[in-house]
Amino acid sequence: MTDAGGTLRERLASDEILACPGVHDPLTAAVADSVGFDAIYMTGYGTSLSKIGYPDAGFITMPEMIENAANIQERIDVPLIADADNGYGNATNVVRTVREYIKAGIGAIHIEDQTFPKRCGHTKGRQVIPREEAVGKIEAAAAVRDERAPEFVLIARTDARGTGDGSLEEAIDRANDFLDAGADVAFVEGPTDEDELERVGREVDGPIVYNFVGDMGSSPYVELSSLEEWGFDLVVFPIASTLSTIANVHEDLSTFADDPVAAMRDIDDGFNDQPVGSLHEFSGFPEVVEWERQFLPDAEQDKYEGSLGDEVDSE
Repeated sequence: MTDAGGTLRERLASDEILACPGVHDPLTAAVADSVGFDAIYMTGYGTSLSKIGYPDAGFITMPEMIENAANIQERIDVPLIADADNGYGNATNVVRTVREYIKAGIGAIHIEDQTFPKRCGHTKGRQVIPREEAVGKIEAAAAVRDERAPEFVLIARTDARGTGDGSLEEAIDRANDFLDAGADVAFVEGPTDEDELERVGREVDGPIVYNFVGDMGSSPYVELSSLEEWGFDLVVFPIASTLSTIANVHEDLSTFADDPVAAMRDIDDGFNDQPVGSLHEFSGFPEVVEWERQFLPDAEQDKYEGSLGDEVDSE
């Protein structure tokens, strides 16, 4: 991707709602990209769990998140939307955070108004910073975008609805303030029912995103057609690949206790039934072979003659 932000902006400008599956690493991103989506979302929860083994409770750091985002964007052919948590500090920290995400070459980030340490937007115990401070952080992020990469998409999220005394009215007011401060898209986390979703769509004055978390959260299942009707422009399914990975790996590995060989055969058969080709094809070995042909001395090709192993040639 050379202009992920511009590509994403063009897609968001269309009349059709944009649905993005959540991925947690380059591998799950590559699978999603092979299926075919207009954009892909990097989950903060899944990144934390897969990269450092801890839940989404403020343990993962900015460099770890940005490294993951950069590696994912390098692996896929569509724009990446990435979680940037609460910007990893105050407004001055946000300046560096946005600069680093822009350098990673991705299409968009979202920054939330939680305190530090933050936590998953669908767990109890969240708190938000004062609105004035939160607006300043979005202003800082927008200033970096305007200076460094005007096409970069800035999504501003509020978790005010999920705090102990949080109201939907406060969340909507914050979302509108964030848009006034320069955000491109508003993100009201945690509407509890369809009536609240309709109100968000009606009262937030700008593009909006819905965080479709399923049974692990407090937001309702709702059809995309309804979200589109209510005015939502973007829907992310943040934990999709992470839940799928946990469930399927647990199921497959559980059978090893009885018969590892038979279990491995079942895994092989299941993989071979997928349309992604062999593991080596999917991972990109044919491209590596082509690089060797282009850039290494001819004598380097001799290593393939008579050698053992799976075929990785692109021809």
